[in-house]
Amino acid sequence: MSVRIDTRFKALAREGRAGLVTFLTAGDPDYATSLAIVAALPKAGADVIELGMPFTDPMADGPAIQASSLRALKAGHNTKKTLALVRAFRKGNGDTPIVLMGYYNPIYVYGVEKFLKDAIAAGVDGLIVVDLPPEEDAELCLPALKAGLAFIRLATPTTDDKRLPAVLKNTSGFVYYVSITGITGAAAPETAKVVAAVARIKRHTKLPIAVGFGVRTAEHARAIAEGSDAVVVGSALVDAVRASLDQDNRATAKTIKTVTDLVAALASGVRSARRVAAE
Repeated sequence: MSVRIDTRFKALAREGRAGLVTFLTAGDPDYATSLAIVAALPKAGADVIELGMPFTDPMADGPAIQASSLRALKAGHNTKKTLALVRAFRKGNGDTPIVLMGYYNPIYVYGVEKFLKDAIAAGVDGLIVVDLPPEEDAELCLPALKAGLAFIRLATPTTDDKRLPAVLKNTSGFVYYVSITGITGAAAPETAKVVAAVARIKRHTKLPIAVGFGVRTAEHARAIAEGSDAVVVGSALVDAVRASLDQDNRATAKTIKTVTDLVAALASGVRSARRVAAE
């Protein structure tokens, strides 16, 4: 398990609050702006940072994140530059966990062994690879764990008690509970259902549970934080990036502040939650 992830969730537990996990696509809308945004996230209130690795053929991502990938790719971003971005971030921040989220194809093309070595050297703490099921753990999950990276698995409303043990078997870092069925950014999760689902998953694992998909406002974040160990926000932040760009999809003077202001509001929502999650 990643030391940074473990340390952060232990600190959150001591503080008696849920964490805020922020997702942004690496390289969106360009490398320099992306790095500036990511560097500003911890001060704005992000406890864990997820970076999407741009990919041409995403399956779980909704239109907002798909568009952000295309913007990054058009600006010349690739896997190598994602790792460079993490390396640059680490020059100013050695504590905030960074998780790379994406699909297996770019990692396979990069070369699994080389990718894992370069990711660790850059300062990556964990991976979420959404198209590799537990049955394919030998491909990337087990080598990642052996190398010292957390391998974070998704659980969904359709992951029943029979399937959960397989999903959780080699999961480390935290469990990412996808609170709604479908693609990212499509709907808001129902708090009562999320609390019940988190409690059910906790009967199978001691890992922290982070809840994402559909969280867009401080009020959403507060409600989900009451029944989870962390709240993941992605599409809303990606939308904030998009809304700040000019007509040619280039960054403007307000891009960084637009994102960090939203992160600060979400963090305030998370921190105001009254915890009811099962310990």
